[in-house]
Amino acid sequence: MLGPGWRELVALTAAYVIAVVATPAGISGAVLLLPFQVGILGTPSPAVTPTNLLYNVVATPGGVYRYWRQHQTGGRLALVLTAGTLPGVIAGSVIRVELLPGPAVFDLVVSAVLIPLGAWISLTRPIRPTQPADSPRSDRMIKVSALVILAAAVGCVGGIYGIGGGSILAPVLVGSGRRPAEVAPAALASTFVTSVAGVITFTILAVHQSGHVAPDWPTGIALGAGGLAGAYTGARLQARLPELAIRRVMGVLVFAIGVRYLWAGLS
Repeated sequence: MLGPGWRELVALTAAYVIAVVATPAGISGAVLLLPFQVGILGTPSPAVTPTNLLYNVVATPGGVYRYWRQHQTGGRLALVLTAGTLPGVIAGSVIRVELLPGPAVFDLVVSAVLIPLGAWISLTRPIRPTQPADSPRSDRMIKVSALVILAAAVGCVGGIYGIGGGSILAPVLVGSGRRPAEVAPAALASTFVTSVAGVITFTILAVHQSGHVAPDWPTGIALGAGGLAGAYTGARLQARLPELAIRRVMGVLVFAIGVRYLWAGLS
């Protein structure tokens, strides 16, 4: 077990490296931080989930602010996504504490998230915009009512696993015909709001629960600070790196971690 001070330093450094690698691939570093917290930092369950959400709370404002400076707020799409993810993350947080507090079943849940996500990242090519900004919307675009339901399901996963959901929602929205310039700020904004709600929910649940339920604040803040700097660096490096190769390596890594958790859960 790492001693006082070293734990936060290791968390900050690891979050920086993970965010540098993950950001060019278009996924959240939170996906890989939860396995790191469990395996290296030894963050207890279920506190590992709100600690991961706390990472998002600290790390995402930089990106949200940058998009705002570029006059990209996500507009109505951000409100629609938030309307779904907000109740979803509250429900997922309660499920995590009440139904999945132990490591065995949670290992299976982690594998159910990581294995499909890793396969998707490694097997698909980055989607490029094919229409100008003022072109008519695609017929494949998801309707608002269905989008709220989808966002609620993703928010629930976020409350259970500890991710904001942007890495799941963004490819679905872009694949349905929405422009990446619209999707990215909307998904990031909803991730921030969802993560704040998740941290608050876990903190309230900790008052009425025994054991480690509340987030590990020093570790979560250190992770978030590292992720904030790493995401900025990764975004700067993205144009200089082969994006397809990055996605392949990242996808295989996420898939392998998912298989490891599946094996542990079944054992």
